[in-house]
Amino acid sequence: MTTRPELQGDDPILLFQDWMHLAEASEPNDPNAAALATASPDGLPSVRMVLVKNIEQQGFSFFTNAESQKGCQLQANPRGALCLHWKTLRRQVRVGGPVSNLPPEATDQYFHSRSRRSQIGAAVSQQTRPLPSRTQLEQEVTLFEEAHPEGEIPRPAFWQGYLLQPHTVEFWIDGPDRLHDRLLFTKTGDTWTRTLLYP
Repeated sequence: MTTRPELQGDDPILLFQDWMHLAEASEPNDPNAAALATASPDGLPSVRMVLVKNIEQQGFSFFTNAESQKGCQLQANPRGALCLHWKTLRRQVRVGGPVSNLPPEATDQYFHSRSRRSQIGAAVSQQTRPLPSRTQLEQEVTLFEEAHPEGEIPRPAFWQGYLLQPHTVEFWIDGPDRLHDRLLFTKTGDTWTRTLLYP
């Protein structure tokens, strides 16, 4: 097995958390930004950036409009993959597994931790649908603000939290001459298996 200290340990979640702490200190913007891949029921893939908001043994949490393309795809085909790439560290992590809805309480808690303007934006946006003009969006924001001048912004029912439960986690470190280090964790039941991969 590898002797590289950055890839030691038998728990990929703890290892990921260590890498995230390093990224938080080195990345200038959004170290928790990840490419999220989903697919339609007939297998057509789609990918976009999301912010991973929590990493625990249960999985990786993110939030979005459930009526967006990714939300609809996850409803029909509840599996996904994440890829986080930290350019300054020359490292990346890939995660794959089933995706489930977070409990409403967890979604409420995160929604109300966002800035008031971000909450309003989430409530107004009909994500992915055609927008006639930027002016219309700004008018809808203004009308929503006038209807909710103070107090808590109600979380819209379509705004949802998701949990990707990792079945695979792969760690990658850039190496000289493209001889990169790759370590794959695969989960069977409650047990993780470590496998070194060719670059």
